[in-house]
Amino acid sequence: MSSAWKQGTGLGDVRLDERAALVFEQMVATHSVVLKKIGGKRAGELGVGRLLASDKVAVDGLLAPHFARTAEAVRTRVIVAAQDTTEINFSGRDKRRRGLGPAGDGVAKGFFIHPVIAIDAEDSAVLGVAAAEIWTRDDTPAADRHSRAFADKESARWLRGAQLAAERLASAASVVVVGDRESDIYEVFAGKPATVDFIIRANHDRKLAGGASLSYATAAFDERGGALVQVASQGIGDKGRTARVLIKSGRVEIPRPRNSKGQGTQTVTLGVVEVVEIDAPKGVTPLLWRLTTTLPAASLSDACEVVRLYRLRWRIEETFRTLKKDGLRLEETQVVEASAVMNLASLALAAAVRIVQLVDARDGSSRPATDVISTDQIDAVAVISASKEGGTERQRNPWPRGSLPWLSWVVARLGGWNCYGKKPGPKTMADGWHRLSHMIEGFHLAKVNRDV
Repeated sequence: MSSAWKQGTGLGDVRLDERAALVFEQMVATHSVVLKKIGGKRAGELGVGRLLASDKVAVDGLLAPHFARTAEAVRTRVIVAAQDTTEINFSGRDKRRRGLGPAGDGVAKGFFIHPVIAIDAEDSAVLGVAAAEIWTRDDTPAADRHSRAFADKESARWLRGAQLAAERLASAASVVVVGDRESDIYEVFAGKPATVDFIIRANHDRKLAGGASLSYATAAFDERGGALVQVASQGIGDKGRTARVLIKSGRVEIPRPRNSKGQGTQTVTLGVVEVVEIDAPKGVTPLLWRLTTTLPAASLSDACEVVRLYRLRWRIEETFRTLKKDGLRLEETQVVEASAVMNLASLALAAAVRIVQLVDARDGSSRPATDVISTDQIDAVAVISASKEGGTERQRNPWPRGSLPWLSWVVARLGGWNCYGKKPGPKTMADGWHRLSHMIEGFHLAKVNRDV
């Protein structure tokens, strides 16, 4: 397995760094990973291809500036660090692929992306990418992979993600690492960094210390009360729903599995919040979450907070949809070589996060514009904003200068939004970003020429 988890300091070459930044901006602007669209003219297309194929370019270097921006954005905030894995499967499109191993089905060529996304726990804003591992599998049989030491298994990515969240988000007030059922692994709990907390949805009805099962233990938990839980949309056409649930909580002691090859503590004590849906709609599988956590969960308010923070992981699912079929369509790329595909995927991941941030900001946010642009670009955006304002109240930018919604309003106007009718969508925001990037560049060139 090849991967990239280093902090990185960029690509080590100013020209490559500038070219990578331009490719990233063009991905956001064109809402595409097609090299022809990103590059514009033929020469630009070839330049993008050379960047991705260069042996001086790697995932960690491409993402280093995005990690740094995220580290700054989380400062003094309570952060949910959501981590998950998505698969890029080239089934039916893999005949020309070189260097890629089997995807999840074991047949088609493909690779995997495992990011850690920083989310503001207060307003659910996506703040950026904190870490990302991108790899393709070798041809080792699955049975042989399972016999490896934990540190050499793919599943160790969940612990590495938590460790990097602790390291790179250290400026936050606190960090809660959230994972779904695939991260329900003893070694992940046992190796938890001291500076973060965990919320992980249980996948196994595992045996507890003393021999009882997890489900047996939760059946005896105290009922904390009822609540309403918003179930996130599962994709286009699904508006989500509100579920009535009963919440129970308690504490359990988990023993180290007998087949574990790791060292250290023999048991881990965790809180568990059980969420069971009452009167689910006909044809809908009732909600059942067992959330293992290192956070307090003894009261109804504490348990509800655990549920609320766990729900924020839907933002990473939204990022994946933007990266794939509902947005950039990474799985349709025509790039052939494995290393170039993974380099493309790293920039596409950052672009998907940027698109989500811009769409989010339509409805207002407390986040600054510097989440997505640099401080020295604020003046240029202010000039552009004034030029796009009309004579009516609805045609004026209602947001404070320097805020992310203020920037989003400018982007939407440049994309063709007239301040009336429905809210601007991702396509409008992409068109607007394309125009804004060129206008900012022109603004700074004019300023340089004026100052000479």
